[in-house]
Amino acid sequence: MAGGNAIRGSRVGAGPMGEAERGDAAPRRVVSFWCANGHETRPSFAEEAGLVVPEQWDCPRCGFPAGQDKDEPPAPPKVEPYKTHLAYVKERRSDADGAAILDEALSTLRDRGLIQ
Repeated sequence: MAGGNAIRGSRVGAGPMGEAERGDAAPRRVVSFWCANGHETRPSFAEEAGLVVPEQWDCPRCGFPAGQDKDEPPAPPKVEPYKTHLAYVKERRSDADGAAILDEALSTLRDRGLIQ
């Protein structure tokens, strides 16, 4: 059994003093934000900081943007599916461009004697 004078379950700076030791908390302003799923988020802002309350806040439950208007929350972001490299190439090139590039590559291989 270990002996000593340590008080179990405490740490340096902890104690019953609480607010008296650190001073009073700054006055706060609580603002409600609602997301498209109807979740309410209520962050608080210090009144004296001169901070402008943002128009949107990220919902901690679903990650959608939340606004201060409960009846018309911001629309969720549009999620675009993953595109392959070939999909990006098809966006940049027409079928005629692709055929011309393929013909050029095949003629180069024929000139080298790598294909017939």
